[in-house]
Amino acid sequence: MQTHFTTEQLNDPVIARADSILRACVHCGFCTATCPTFVLTGDERDSPRGRIWMMRELLENPESVSADTGFHLDRCLGCLSCTTTCPSGVDYPHLLDIGRAKMAEQVRRPWGERLMRRMLARIIPHAGRFHIMMRLARVGRLFRWAMPAAMRRMLDKVPTAIPARIDPVGARDAVYPADTESEPVRRVAMLAGCASRALEPDINAASIRLLNRLGVEVRVYAQIHCCGALAHHIGETEQADTSVHKAVARWHDALTNGEVDAIITNASGCGTMVKDYGDMLQHDPAWAAKAAAVSAASFDISEVLAQCDWTASFTHPAAKANADAVAKTRLAYHSACSLQHGQNIHGLPKRLLQQAGFTVVEPRDGHLCCGSAGVYNILQPDMADGLKSRKLDTLHATGAAAVAAGNIGCITQLNAPDVPVRHTIQFLDWATGGAKPF
Repeated sequence: MQTHFTTEQLNDPVIARADSILRACVHCGFCTATCPTFVLTGDERDSPRGRIWMMRELLENPESVSADTGFHLDRCLGCLSCTTTCPSGVDYPHLLDIGRAKMAEQVRRPWGERLMRRMLARIIPHAGRFHIMMRLARVGRLFRWAMPAAMRRMLDKVPTAIPARIDPVGARDAVYPADTESEPVRRVAMLAGCASRALEPDINAASIRLLNRLGVEVRVYAQIHCCGALAHHIGETEQADTSVHKAVARWHDALTNGEVDAIITNASGCGTMVKDYGDMLQHDPAWAAKAAAVSAASFDISEVLAQCDWTASFTHPAAKANADAVAKTRLAYHSACSLQHGQNIHGLPKRLLQQAGFTVVEPRDGHLCCGSAGVYNILQPDMADGLKSRKLDTLHATGAAAVAAGNIGCITQLNAPDVPVRHTIQFLDWATGGAKPF
């Protein structure tokens, strides 16, 4: 793509980076075939190619941009499917970050929308607050008729089944020792997360049980309650930066002093964010090296599991007792966008499930987003509902008894009585001696 930035504009390192990204685009249109929003609307402005054109105009001539540009940028899920498809290697996610930040400078959002985003960023990343909010939503539904449309849509997204309490993992610093008398094969720090602790308390417990069985010691640091992704993607930059710096500081200390040799996440949206810390802080002399070290040591939990010896875990009496039921279970694997596109991990979780004895199938159009995308399903409910319906149809068509996924957002978005969706780790825990997850 040809650009026309002035020399003065290119002196800004952010604009210089955007210029480099824009010039890599050759307008081929391959991205339109895999973009979920374009598949639904057929509007070029709702495709990566169309948004790239709009962002070039926004960055070159910001004074000429209207709120319409922001409307179409907001409709982007940030699913990164386009980056997997792009033959030119266009760094679309970082261009989108730059474009959205510039858009926020140029066009002020309506006060109601600003309030909604601020409220979401101050509630969901805190498990206790989020859990209280979900319980209050039960009462709020009684007065749904009197609420603004945006508030009604938000109430509709709150799950009706709410755990009795939040996950205690992450409430305080803790060490979970490996189930071995010898030295652990690895020592890892696990991000306990925020929303997942309020929505599905067993994910962390299953992760710890499974890792401990495989000889891995797990450490959790209460200081790191959130990766910052949710706030970052909705423009609450200050809050996101606070979370990122807290995580980098604590994890870097743990890596440096030998407490752990890796950092793992069991929510792929968080994992994608943590792996990007090095890029986010690359221009900060005080933090760049620390952030790069943290990102380099970060792995999705499936990556760590693939390096472990599974042999002993399958010979455990409890695992043997579950083996027949596991072998008879047909699972559909839903590949979360943040895992397959954001971290380039697609086949690995499926292989782990197959090694554990499950029959695993994939739905049609598995590259398309389910519509969760952080809080996208709250901010863009119509688009999210269309994608959810499409995804559920393809999952039903597999004839699977349940669905495995690697991200709490997808699990919450798709879970239903007739299609139970659980974390991949919960199924692997079952196969190695844990309780049946559905």
